[in-house]
Amino acid sequence: MLHKNAAEGIHRIDEASTNWYLVEDQGRVTVVDTGFPRSWKTLHESLSELGRSPGEIEAVLLTHAHFDHMGFTERARSELGVPVWAHEKEVPLTEHPWRYNHERSRIPYFRHPRFVKIFTAMGAKGALWVKGTKEVRTYTDGEQLDMPGRPEVVFTPGHTYGHCALHFPERGAVIAGDALVTFDPYLGREGPQIVSGAATADSERALASLDALTGLDVNITLVGHGEPWTQELRVAVDRAREAGPS
Repeated sequence: MLHKNAAEGIHRIDEASTNWYLVEDQGRVTVVDTGFPRSWKTLHESLSELGRSPGEIEAVLLTHAHFDHMGFTERARSELGVPVWAHEKEVPLTEHPWRYNHERSRIPYFRHPRFVKIFTAMGAKGALWVKGTKEVRTYTDGEQLDMPGRPEVVFTPGHTYGHCALHFPERGAVIAGDALVTFDPYLGREGPQIVSGAATADSERALASLDALTGLDVNITLVGHGEPWTQELRVAVDRAREAGPS
């Protein structure tokens, strides 16, 4: 489902409890994360609804390369000729989106009914058949990227080793990816938190990385899972730390 202007010129697409984004800038578009393989159809429908076309996409920008954020990345690269960008430490995962480090087994989480429902929905979107991408351009911490929206990179490792948030200072927004979420698909728990250990490489490092977010002057925090956070970002960070690892 397309949610127009979740922040100024940043549109949220919500599929199978996972968010990805379209950033508009003077008729040009950056795609931030790419959902699932069947999100390809949603991409075209969303662009059409916004009055945009696939030819106006100038970049696919990844917060990280887990399977639920890599869905049509390679297809955009190979069929549309769009460059794919990721942090330099995320490149190995872009090649194999299912081969990610995680602290805990996924099996115990199947006792949570909402996880079973969500994982089934992800499967229906093609989650089990996500392909890696063959060519990636890299960015580094603190860099302002020359692409629509001109996001600034905020290095937030822990969920993955190369995870980054993307700050849009002129729009008062940050796309936090999975550095901070407002819904955990594994527990079905709402509210600010880091993602469960079934999908997080290093929870303690993920919590420490929240320091990088607290100084951002933003009005809205857009996340990889859950609804946007519209209160002060520091409040979300405090609540995430209170919730702790799971």
